[in-house]
Amino acid sequence: MAERAFGGVFTPERLKAWLVIFLRRFFSQQFKRSCMPDGPRVVGVSLSPRGAWHMPSDASAQLWIEAAEGL
Repeated sequence: MAERAFGGVFTPERLKAWLVIFLRRFFSQQFKRSCMPDGPRVVGVSLSPRGAWHMPSDASAQLWIEAAEGL
């Protein structure tokens, strides 16, 4: 999608490099977005202002980075 969005301005290698940087930063800063402790969803109401997005604050980006580097 990035290749399509940027219309050939960047090489695929450059896009992959930026994707890896984004993934590392996104996952390493997730704890800042977690306002509730990790746990199962018990009721249908979410207290998060962002809706039903539940990502653990200790998630690892390694699988995502490996997938991005394999593109």
